Amino acid sequence: MNSFVENLTGLNALTDQVIAMDLLNSAKSGVRNYAFAVTEAGTPEIKEILIRHLEDSINLHEQVSSYMIEQGWYHPRNKNEQINLNLQNIETALNLPLL
Repeated sequence: MNSFVENLTGLNALTDQVIAMDLLNSAKSGVRNYAFAVTEAGTPEIKEILIRHLEDSINLHEQVSSYMIEQGWYHPRNKNEQINLNLQNIETALNLPLL
């Protein structure tokens, strides 16, 4: 979407929020997948490599979630605030003009 339309519809900030949430979900998936892979590793060397990747995924999750918390896009410690934010995002999506 071009920047003029993003600014006109107010989606410029929402687009960043959506991208960050997608990255956060990918990081969570990476943590889960590497943790599973560690338990299935066939050799100590492979297990060591997978553990390093798992640690990297955990660090990425921490960085992205901290950024989102700072931006006010993610409230993992307050479910009511997160629910309200989700409802606002749903309302915004439902009110988007059809282009």
